[in-house]
Amino acid sequence: MADPQAATATQLRNIEARTGQSFEALCRLIQASGLAKIGEQRSMLMQRLGLGYGDANTVALLAKAQAEAPATAGADPLAAIYAGPKAHLRALHEQLSAEIDKLGPHEKAPKKSYISLRRKKQFAMLGPATKEQLELGLNAKELPAAARLKSLPAGGMCQYSVRLSSAAEIDAELLGWVRTAFDAAG
Repeated sequence: MADPQAATATQLRNIEARTGQSFEALCRLIQASGLAKIGEQRSMLMQRLGLGYGDANTVALLAKAQAEAPATAGADPLAAIYAGPKAHLRALHEQLSAEIDKLGPHEKAPKKSYISLRRKKQFAMLGPATKEQLELGLNAKELPAAARLKSLPAGGMCQYSVRLSSAAEIDAELLGWVRTAFDAAG
């Protein structure tokens, strides 16, 4: 299987060779154009530099990612997820996360609105469900029926979810469900 990052790097080198401009110069061209939308930037690059659709689109997307990177580099992913009216849920998230950390090594992959917890595969998702509740999604084949354990439709990223409003809900039953998902993930 081809490495997408290597393919993009090769594509970018080819674009730089064809246009005679470095990626930084292309970013400055986009910024100087004053165009905000990717489609507008893509069209401008196609018109001014004779780039094809795919090359122009790649440059516009990479330029946008680079422009946004300094604002998010080193940023605390939980700060973005638990901003505004959801801020009070962060403490509950951290308490549950600390309990899950005791199960063993795993990766925490921040997403836009939740944290994915992975071993060989994802075993749980943790993030705000509402302004008042935290949601824990569990990727486990079969868990025993319980009033607070919601079974989700097949084909989703998780088979079950639990909503929590307080630290008192982080109990042995909940941690048992997490242990089952954790063990199944690898």
